[in-house]
Parts: sequence; structure tokens; C-alpha cells
Amino acid sequence: MDLRLPLASLGLCLAVLSSSGCSPSEEKKEANLKDEAAQLEKSLAAIQDPKLKDAFADLGGSLLLLERAQLKLANKPIETEYADDALALLKHYPSPQALVDTYVNGLFVLRKQSNSDYLTDLQPVFPFSFNIPGQFPFPHDLQWQSVTLSNKKVVTFQPEWSETDSGIQLSPSSANMTNPDDLTVAYPFVEGLEIDNKSQPQPVSLQGKLEVIAPGRVLNLELTKADVGKPRKDGNITLTLLALEKNVAEIVVDNSTALPEELSDASATPLLAQARDSTGQVLSRSGSINEDAEQIAFYRQQLAEMQQQKAWSDAFEKQLEDEQQAFDRKHTRHYAKVYFNGLVDKLEVAVLDFAQAQVTRKDLDLPVHRFESNTTDKLIQPLPMPVVVYDDQAASYLKGAQLDEESLKKSVSISQSVEDASAARIEFNHPRTFNDELLGSQFNTGDTPLTFFTQNDKGERGEPIELPDEAIEIDAMRGVITYDLNLFPETPAYAVGSVPLFLASIEKKSIGAEQLPKGLELKGNALIVDQKLFPSDAWRFYAKDASGQYLKEILAVSHSAPNAGPALYDVHYFYGQPSQLETYNRSDLNTVEYGFEVKLDKVESGPPAP
Repeated sequence: MDLRLPLASLGLCLAVLSSSGCSPSEEKKEANLKDEAAQLEKSLAAIQDPKLKDAFADLGGSLLLLERAQLKLANKPIETEYADDALALLKHYPSPQALVDTYVNGLFVLRKQSNSDYLTDLQPVFPFSFNIPGQFPFPHDLQWQSVTLSNKKVVTFQPEWSETDSGIQLSPSSANMTNPDDLTVAYPFVEGLEIDNKSQPQPVSLQGKLEVIAPGRVLNLELTKADVGKPRKDGNITLTLLALEKNVAEIVVDNSTALPEELSDASATPLLAQARDSTGQVLSRSGSINEDAEQIAFYRQQLAEMQQQKAWSDAFEKQLEDEQQAFDRKHTRHYAKVYFNGLVDKLEVAVLDFAQAQVTRKDLDLPVHRFESNTTDKLIQPLPMPVVVYDDQAASYLKGAQLDEESLKKSVSISQSVEDASAARIEFNHPRTFNDELLGSQFNTGDTPLTFFTQNDKGERGEPIELPDEAIEIDAMRGVITYDLNLFPETPAYAVGSVPLFLASIEKKSIGAEQLPKGLELKGNALIVDQKLFPSDAWRFYAKDASGQYLKEILAVSHSAPNAGPALYDVHYFYGQPSQLETYNRSDLNTVEYGFEVKLDKVESGPPAP
């Protein structure tokens, strides 16, 4: 997880890491950090002026956090962990501006179902995910302004809902804090008065302003250890790989052309880097440091200047700003030291050249669409989409269709909990794959044998323990064993038995759009699936366009018979025109017995006497 520190000019990028053992040299560095923190606290206590105190605390605290992050990242154990391709998005479009156009033109608004007659939720749907690593890579700003209702009334956006406003309000949704772009239309509440939501004026369109800055070009490079110290120059861009160690890369990028004025206040990141190991898979990042020694020295100098002041003043604030601007003009290079979870074999870098940036500004007036995930409406709504977006995770996810018994067993992890002696637990988990999605609902768990054992004098498995039935509860479907230590005549040390795992046999087929069988139909970008012939319990469909790449699904709607009858057909909408379908059908469901012997964790106080 990246942490953006409060000082805007510093902008540190850190990772939250678990603590680990320290070598003598690390212990010395830890001690030095404690000394620095103590000195900072002492200096802070001597400052009386509140504004000066806050500025000193922000900058000094940021520098301390940076040092701690450097120490933690440098000494984090190397544990391999994979991630999705963060650079794939840039490769799908012929130019950065084409990517921007896709983002701008692929945005639409959904009306979400609400349980309240006084609230209507609106969800802007973006063509690209905003979760790392698929985050939209260019500087962008989206500001919602108003909503137009069915009675032609325009309600202005306000940053938060007000109790004192008696009218209809448009504000950020409190129901979904993870997506700041979700909005709520709140109708006035009248105590004792029943109001049907359908009688309220309904949201028809949402207005806003969007600005996106696209780089003039993207320079893609592949680097190995042989490239260390060898500058790569392309026009105004020079990239140098300073170091490439086991799990860390140090890179610097120079752009000899001054950036346009539009980027003076924008957080334009000119460097995107990811690593692959010897298997060719992308390694996840454990964190990064984006401040080089020269920048850190500058901030330390500013900290020292603050310490010399008696009080904050406009003149001193201007001095700091002038110094910052002068430093930024001189220090134009971008530095990054990136740490990865695994051993780096090859580094992939995308340099965004903002010297010839193109700014796109658009006034948005987006119609509000209503698509319920389940509906009894027979009418299939069209959802035409003028853009193409690919699903870069599909190929990796669909490998789960070929999951075999041995791989499934190897993926199982076992965890324990003995905090509650009356409900101690053993849990068997495995990473969710595409195979799990097609398991269906008809399971046969079979027998789940389980025996608890004591520990003998040699520390090995001893005698079996006879237990009443109520001492153990086995949830075979969830892979959870719960046992009550209060009912054990002896302290258990081992649990031996087996739990069922489930493995679908999946048949894959590819079908051209012009050769679809009965029960499958394409209407534009919508795939209609007859649930009698292709029930969703056993079938999945993925679409590709003429390029052979998987299209991203926008949403799906299940149409049922009136009065909550069975599903009649499902409709899947895609970003783009499908020209080929891949079908995945569960032909069989197999039960895999997972045998185990678990050495049990001990309860600190020991089990109570029976």
C-alpha cells in the first residue's frame, strides 16, 4: 500500500511492511532513527508559533518516515508474489490520446437499486479500473456539478449532505466510501408522511467537468542487469538504470524539454516500472522511494531554516516557495527506487513524455441508465458502447479451467485459532480460481474422518483421544473444523483426517460469432444466453474481438419470469464487438480427498479440566 505524506512537494511513496528481525547494523540504524525522532520532538517543543510548528512537524515527520521506509524496504525478506501486468493498458491503444478518448467516451452512469424511498444512488461506471495496478496512468480530474431530474429541475452538487437543507440534494454517497465518485440523490424526509420513491422526480442526467492530460508519447523499454549504467536516449528523454539487484531497481529519467504550464500543479508521474522473474510472470511491488539524495538534502536544508525562525511569516513562506521553485527548475530528473516481491530477471519501463502534453477538457452531460442485475422485464435494453476495452486479467484467470488435483492440493493453506478454548478452529483455504466459479451447487462431501491424538514423551503423535460427538463440528463445505477443548479428556496435540475439496471438469470451446448455436445470440455488443440450454450454474462465456483479445464485460442482467419465476435468459454487455466466443462448461464435479496431519497450537493457559 502506498502512503502519500502530507507535504505536497515531498510526495513520498512508501510501503507498509511487517517488522522483522534486525542485524547489528540494522539495530544501529534503528537506534539512530530513535535518536533523530527524539531530537525532532525536542526541537518541536521549542517552537511556539503554531503555524511554524505545524510546518516543521510535517516536514520533519516526512523525512523520518522516509528513512524508516528505506530501512524497512531494504531489509524486507524476499518472498515471491505475483501481480497483473500494469503496463498492458498502454499497449492496447495506438497513441496516448486514443487511451484518453476511450476513458472519456466510455464513461456512463448507472442508477443503483436502493432500499430507501428517500435515496437514489448513482454510480459512474469507468471503462478502466482505478485499483492498482490497473490505475488510469495519466493525470485526470473529474468534478461532478449537478443532476437534472425528470421535472427539469437541476440540483447542484454539494460536497456533503446537509441536515438543514430541506430540498433535494446531490452529494457523495455515504454507502460506498471506497468509490468517491458514487453519488446519492437525497429527497427531503417528512416525519409521519409515506412517500413512494416512484412519485419523486427521478434523476435523468448527471453533469460534470472532466480534464485529462495525455503525454505526447510513451517510450517502452526492457532492461536487464547488463543495462546498468548505460544511458538510453530517445530524443528529449534519457533513462539510466542505476542499479538492478535481487529485488530492487534504481532508475532515473531526464526530460531535457520543459514541461508545459498545465502540468505545474498536476501529479504527472513520468515513469512506470514493473519486473518479471525467470518464469516470465509479473512481480508485485513491495514499495518505492521517489526522492534521491539531492532532494532529501534540499528538504533537510529547509527544515534547518524553519528551525532558525522565531515565527511564521508571509516573507518566510515566500522564501520557501521561491527556494522550492528554484530547486524544481534545476532538479528536473525523476528518480525511483522500486522494490519487488521476488527476484528480478527483467525490468519493463514505460516513460511518459509530457513535454508535448495534450489536454482534453469535456463538459459531461451523461444520461442515467437503469440496469438491475435481476429483472422480470422481457425487454432487452441496448447499451451501445463507442469504445473498446480489453480484459487483461482474463487469460490468467481462465488458466483455472485446467486446474488439476495435485495443483489444487498444493494450493491449500491451513490456519488455526485457539483463542477461544470452546471454539478452537482449523481452517483449510485455497486461492479462489476460475474452477471455483464453476463448481455449481450440487456437492457430495462424503465422509470426513477426523481423529485427535495426544503427544508422547518423544514429542511425536501419541494415542488417539476418544471424544463425544458434540466435541467436534465439521463444516466440510467451508473447510472448517471447530472443536471444544472443554470436552477433551486429554490435551490434543495432533489432528489427523481428511476434508473434501471440489474440482470441476471443464470443457472449453471456441465459436465464431456467425456460428452460434441455438440458445446463444449476439445483438450488437450484447450476448443473450438462454438459461434453459446454457444455465449459468454450469456455463461461462468470454468474448474476443477481431484482434483475438478478451473484451471486458461491462455488466450482466438476468431476466426472469414474472412473479420471481426461473431465469429465462442472461444478457452480457461488452466494451467492443464480439467476433468470437469462448464457452466453458462444467461436465463433471469431482470430490478430492485432502488428507492432513496438523500439529495443533497450544492454548496458553491449557484446556480446562473436564
